[in-house]
Amino acid sequence: MKKYIINYLKEVEEKLDRGAFGKSEFQILKDKIAYFSHERLIHLLVTLFYAIFTLSFLVLGMLSYLFLIPFVIGLIFLMFYIPHYFFLENAVQYMYKLYDEALNKK
Repeated sequence: MKKYIINYLKEVEEKLDRGAFGKSEFQILKDKIAYFSHERLIHLLVTLFYAIFTLSFLVLGMLSYLFLIPFVIGLIFLMFYIPHYFFLENAVQYMYKLYDEALNKK
C-alpha cells in the first residue's frame, strides 16, 4: 500500500508540473482521495481498538503476570501500526494539497 501511494503521488506531481492535468485526472484524484480517506478511517479504528485492547491487558497484568505477554505482543504490533497509520494520514492530507494546487493551475 505504501509503495502504491508513493508512486501515485509522484505521478500526480509530475502531471501537475507538466500541466497535463485534465478533467479525468481530477476525477481520478477525487476517487483516490475518497478511497484513501476510507482506508485511513479503518486504520484509525483498528489502531484505537488495539490500543484499548493493549491497555486492558496492561491493567489485567496487574492481577496476573500472564496478561503481560499479550500486552507486549500488542505493544509490538502498535509500534509498527502507528507509523503506518500516520503515513496514511499524511498522504491523504498531501493529496488534498495536490488537489488544491491542481485547481489553482486550472
